[in-house]
Amino acid sequence: MEENFDGLKVMIIDDSKTIRRTAETLLQKAGCEVFSAVDGFDALAKIADSHPDIIFVDIMMPRLDGYQTCALIKNNLTFKKTPVIMLSSKDGLFDKAKGRIVGSDEYLTKPFSKEELFSAIRQYVPAKA
Repeated sequence: MEENFDGLKVMIIDDSKTIRRTAETLLQKAGCEVFSAVDGFDALAKIADSHPDIIFVDIMMPRLDGYQTCALIKNNLTFKKTPVIMLSSKDGLFDKAKGRIVGSDEYLTKPFSKEELFSAIRQYVPAKA
């Protein structure tokens, strides 16, 4: 079954061009409008402008890491309810726990599959009917 997330706005925050490009391609094919940022600083202004429906954020990034970025998003009244999914190449219990503490909704380990990406979206974003 081909996924259809027409009109869904997704933000991908990752300092890896490969990860951004892969996620962008998968999501655009499924009808999403994709915004991407290279780090937390870059992302914050873009989030304010684009009002994404869901945000995927890498943990290990320069300047503002994923935990700090997630905390800032979740502490903002406008974006408090926006689902934030952490992305990390580490599958550690500590990382997952820390992600929960700063308010992330889910945790995906890289490299993630198309199915994992879409499953997170289905789980956290109500279908646009």
